[in-house]
Amino acid sequence: MEVFRKYPDFQKYEIDYAHIISIPDLEILSDQRKVYCGKQEVSLTAKEYNLLCYFAVNEGRVLTYEQIYQKIWGNYVQDIENNTIGSHVCKLKEKLYKACPDRQFEIRCVREVGYCFQAK
Repeated sequence: MEVFRKYPDFQKYEIDYAHIISIPDLEILSDQRKVYCGKQEVSLTAKEYNLLCYFAVNEGRVLTYEQIYQKIWGNYVQDIENNTIGSHVCKLKEKLYKACPDRQFEIRCVREVGYCFQAK
């Protein structure tokens, strides 16, 4: 572009279109870190938000405790505390299910394996 040749110190900015994850009754606005369940905004902690995003982009897949722990906590410990993940998922589900009792999605536990996020 001509502008950049004339003014080399001029910075080029590109429009970053908002990434939205949309599932029936759930909308995640990643550029704003906002979550709407039904029509209601849901306030989540950083870990809860990261869990929800990870679950949503992997909708329909069973994610193991190891995968979840590595992605959300950034490391892997030999004896993963499944209770740590379970506690965060429980709080996440409580907030989402309270905001939208008739939701069209669920986060289900796959016993001794991990979790699966599914649209109904």
